[in-house]
Amino acid sequence: MTTPSGADHEQLALRRMFDAAVTSALPSRIVSAALPPQPKGRTVAIGAGKASAAMAAALEAHWGGPLSGLVVTRHGHAVPCEHIAVEEAGHPVPDQAGIDATGRMRALLKGLGPDDLVIALMSGGGSALLSAPPPGISLADEQRLAKALLKSGATISEINCVRKHLSMVKGGRLALEAAPARVVTLVISDVPGDDPSTIASGPTVPDPTTREQALEILARYGLAEPGPVAEWLADPASETPKPGAFDAECHVLATPAMALDAAATVARDLGYAPLILGDAIEGEAREVAAIHADIARRVCESGAPVSAPCVLLSGGETTVTVRGDGRGGRNAEYLLALAVALDGMTGVHALAADTDGIDGTEDNAGAIIGPDILSRAHGAGLSAADCLARNDAYRFFSTTGALVTTGPTKTNVNDFRAILIDGPRVRGGHPE
Repeated sequence: MTTPSGADHEQLALRRMFDAAVTSALPSRIVSAALPPQPKGRTVAIGAGKASAAMAAALEAHWGGPLSGLVVTRHGHAVPCEHIAVEEAGHPVPDQAGIDATGRMRALLKGLGPDDLVIALMSGGGSALLSAPPPGISLADEQRLAKALLKSGATISEINCVRKHLSMVKGGRLALEAAPARVVTLVISDVPGDDPSTIASGPTVPDPTTREQALEILARYGLAEPGPVAEWLADPASETPKPGAFDAECHVLATPAMALDAAATVARDLGYAPLILGDAIEGEAREVAAIHADIARRVCESGAPVSAPCVLLSGGETTVTVRGDGRGGRNAEYLLALAVALDGMTGVHALAADTDGIDGTEDNAGAIIGPDILSRAHGAGLSAADCLARNDAYRFFSTTGALVTTGPTKTNVNDFRAILIDGPRVRGGHPE
């Protein structure tokens, strides 16, 4: 992980907590314990998401019998596999490579029988990577809508509700194509609530949402969908298979809560009392930051709800309603808003990063701040308030040398946020 310039022991502690959160969700550590018994017939692995290639590699390492299949992951997230093909495609906006890979995946499911087994390896990012537009809807239609949804401020659950009803494989449809083979789904959760029907838009589990909800979401955010999209959503054929439509065996291997627990263990070892604010926090990034700054301020002033030295941990997935012309993902926006709200408060350091190693569409996982971040920015000729207004957090943190860069981690348990509030340590010591 790239070390920001001027990092001190508090920031090193924050990075150790983040590393622990990511490590707890690595497929090499968690896949083997959840594997089903080998079938009488064939075993076919399919998958989609930022962790799917690493999950496929872990499956190969622990599977004792014949194995074939295909997974699709984001560009740069591939892991070499011997028996399972790994394809790369566009994310967060779908592309032709995703359509082609999805077509090949569907072909692998044809002709399977009741003695065959399909192991579905699903993780965050799969919604964009698995692309099979319905009849009459072009890739360009899908791309325009995807970009509009990502800028709208809609939650991931809302976005995936729309995606499921504009696909021939999402929302449980892919499992129907594998019938009568047994389908076992292994998932790494990147969504608030860890609902398998939302993770990667649930291609192998039934979908409780409806096409009417998808239309309402589009209307709520003022998105003028292309004519073919509206026509398809008005057609009953756009409805997804509902709970009870088929048996769905699904195992959630890693969650944001598990990642925060791993970080909390490191915090205790370093002498910081951890307080987990929640693992499913949603809302506008800058609004969540304002709330968290208020909690940090109360800790500093009154020792409540926890006494320093402590760390406030949280996960989930915030949103950003894009109004400016700048660059930056939701974690950088959160952290910039937090820095503005804290206004140089002494003894408070914070890190916010995506556990997949990519914050939005940028090359950084997130960023890290200390009490001097605003003065450093001012010395570089930057206004934090102006950067926030322009959604330009990437430039702010790049200029101040505060980006956290990991490269693709090959897992994804959503966002990680930690606010460290320093004070006299009762045990432990400074991280090396």
